[in-house]
Amino acid sequence: QVQLVESGGGLVQAGGSLRLSCAASGRTFSTYAMGWFRQAPGKEREFVAGISWTGSITRYADSVKGRFTISRDNAKNTEYLQMTSLKPEDTAVYYCAARPFTGPTTTSRDYEYWGQGTQVTDSS
Repeated sequence: QVQLVESGGGLVQAGGSLRLSCAASGRTFSTYAMGWFRQAPGKEREFVAGISWTGSITRYADSVKGRFTISRDNAKNTEYLQMTSLKPEDTAVYYCAARPFTGPTTTSRDYEYWGQGTQVTDSS
């Protein structure tokens, strides 16, 4: 069982940066691949980024590649999403997710545990 709590969302101007964190409970965090998804109003939840349990493999949606960086610190049971060069279309609720396998996937149904989400809003 893993419980996930996101933080770090807020208002940010276009072109700005923000770092999201996802704190996980449980002693098995290091055995879970992790992901970030987002959902904008009226849209489906979409994959943003994913990272393997060792952190050696990362995957990104084309829309955020080169702007967002996913990372994890297994000693702190925490996953991060560094977001730079933010655009108005990045406005969404961001969710972290965990799956008890080695590698990340881009499909939300592959993830077993979810956080409650944190809002990121363009303030431009």
